[in-house]
Amino acid sequence: MAFLEGLTILDLASVGPAARASRVLADYGMNVIKVAPVAAKGAKQINPHYHAYGAGRGVKRIRVDLKSDQGKEAIYQLAANVDVVMESFRPGVADRLGVGYQAIKKVNPTIVYCSTSGYGQEGPYAQWAGHDINYLAVGGFLACSGKDGEGRPAIPGATVADSAGGGMHAAMAIIAALLNRLRKGEGAYLDVAATDGVLSLMSLYLDQFTATGVETRPNETVLTGAYAWYGVYKTKDGGAVSVGAIEPHFYKNLCRLLELDHFEESQYDLERQNEMKAAFQEKFLQRTRDDWTDLLASENTCVAPVLSIAEVVEDRHLQSRSTFMKANHPTEGEFDQLAPVLAGCERDQSTHEVQVDGQTNTDEVLKEAGFTDDCIAGLKAGGVVE
Repeated sequence: MAFLEGLTILDLASVGPAARASRVLADYGMNVIKVAPVAAKGAKQINPHYHAYGAGRGVKRIRVDLKSDQGKEAIYQLAANVDVVMESFRPGVADRLGVGYQAIKKVNPTIVYCSTSGYGQEGPYAQWAGHDINYLAVGGFLACSGKDGEGRPAIPGATVADSAGGGMHAAMAIIAALLNRLRKGEGAYLDVAATDGVLSLMSLYLDQFTATGVETRPNETVLTGAYAWYGVYKTKDGGAVSVGAIEPHFYKNLCRLLELDHFEESQYDLERQNEMKAAFQEKFLQRTRDDWTDLLASENTCVAPVLSIAEVVEDRHLQSRSTFMKANHPTEGEFDQLAPVLAGCERDQSTHEVQVDGQTNTDEVLKEAGFTDDCIAGLKAGGVVE
């Protein structure tokens, strides 16, 4: 059962946090209507690669000229028949276009309206342009991360701010607002800032500083690499293993299997950590990554291999959980894509038929909203929709 089946979101955004939120909501069964500008008016919009964001799985598309009166009226009629509207314009732009919260609320009083942005709708940074790396910087994430070869904060291997700080943040807030509407019969306006989401991710360190004055920095705490038993080590074959033996019994198991028993009583001895790190690294360089994985992973040591993206796709554990599914593109052919993997999503799905770039579901979307055939034909003839 798709948990959000029967609910519809009108998504006025293109990429970034909003696209991540749409992906999550679609995977839980929500009907997503993605609105893009009309191509005939030369509107500029980022077009993601055909395989990005689930290749449009579960998403219907329509192009609308928001700058025309008829286009706005079309949006109002669509919005009157949905549960959620989401946008990611620069703060203030949706209102100037006539599709902001107050305008939509007039046609749908119980609408859940979600504005996604980098820094929020208000505040000194609200009008700053930005991307994932900027929100991670302002939220303190980069300052607590490891360093690159030049000693600078390293660029993370995932778009954490867009995905979790913004996208999952938005999806969670939308679902909470829908539950509140179910109980109280009222809509909501949601100001989702990716940077706020990053702050939530950084709460352990922020709360520690505000309560104690102790600031977290790379290699100075358990989770940022101060201790030998929480880190990443190179292996003989050029691979790497991750070690997270925080609990004492896991740590002792690790020391025993590495034949480093003399460190068993020194887990939190800061004066010995550099010595321990060197000893751990020397040991791990004696065998390959997979040899160490075979020896340690199942022995309560909190050790796991560092997998490349290619290895993730082929990993036997992930494959056993139906992590990937088939998709088929009219010109690019068949390919694998990540299936809906969050808890409660339906993983075992049939092959997803991908739409070509520019293809829309305009007639279907407008008819479901009550537009007549003649009205749709007129809107198309006038270049209002595509």
